Amino acid sequence: MGARWFGVWAAGVAVVVVAGCGGGGGGDGEVASAGGGKTSAGASKDSSSELADYVDAQRKWVDCLREAGLDAPDPDAHGKVDLGDQSKWKRDPKALKAQEKCADLSVPVPDSVEKAQQPELSKDEIRKNEEYATCMQEHGAPDFPDTDDSGHFRDVTWDSTSAGAKRATRACASVIGVPADAPSAQG
Repeated sequence: MGARWFGVWAAGVAVVVVAGCGGGGGGDGEVASAGGGKTSAGASKDSSSELADYVDAQRKWVDCLREAGLDAPDPDAHGKVDLGDQSKWKRDPKALKAQEKCADLSVPVPDSVEKAQQPELSKDEIRKNEEYATCMQEHGAPDFPDTDDSGHFRDVTWDSTSAGAKRATRACASVIGVPADAPSAQG
């Protein structure tokens, strides 16, 4: 179960770190959704259009990275680009230069795309995520995001590299079942 919680935590942190602010829609023409809630009548059309626009933007970003000399893979059907070893991207001067050159082409994940990719969490998973967020905030990472109504971490960037964040990650790892000394729990 620890591996599952780490996967949920890692996915949440990845979303928090990578995602930017997305646009919200107006409330005209609400209809019942399969989940029992209400959604906009044009929501599926809008989200598929947002997805297509996002994938197109990701392709342009990847093309720019390639022109700068990096071997970047094509985005998948949801616009995700698997860059592999992230430490390379943070330390390699060539990668840093390419990222700087292509920064204006990097776009945030639209809310509709992000939400469509998030798994539905159980009540226990929601409780653990809420507990983890509180623990992180109380142990040195005050900017760690709260959870949204579905139990996923809100789309807020936070500094996972600060000493306080690393300390909080170690202190709170057991909340989600990750050993405190796990290398990947260090941010």
